[in-house]
Amino acid sequence: MFKRFLIPTDGSERSLSTARAALALAKESDATVHVVSVYDPVPVTMMAEYPLPTMNDYQDVLKAQAQKAVDSVKALADAEQVACACTVMASGLTYQAIIDTAKQHGCDLIVMASHGRRGIGAMLLGSETQKVLTHSDIPVLVYR
Repeated sequence: MFKRFLIPTDGSERSLSTARAALALAKESDATVHVVSVYDPVPVTMMAEYPLPTMNDYQDVLKAQAQKAVDSVKALADAEQVACACTVMASGLTYQAIIDTAKQHGCDLIVMASHGRRGIGAMLLGSETQKVLTHSDIPVLVYR
């Protein structure tokens, strides 16, 4: 069935819980996983307001947080003896970066967390999961 999973993570407890479930499914299916964490680069308007060294420091912090998120999932994968590769990237369009990463690495399933927003919050904020569901031609398993 599915042999290569993409697991997007933001380092939250919900995404770690999703990763645990995805890894259990991957192990049972004898699948491999690719983990991605996408951080949003600093908007150009912010760069004009703050000195460049501050923006570089901010980017470094965001990248380090994303790296920590994928490292956490990689550690879980190693413990489960599931083959795992990782990517950390900056993108202003997180959902598109997730889809592009899945395609680039030949993933046949994207396993994502649902953040459980409902009503007006979901309508105003949207969610990366919803955007991936809407735009991906790769199957998406939403873990709640």
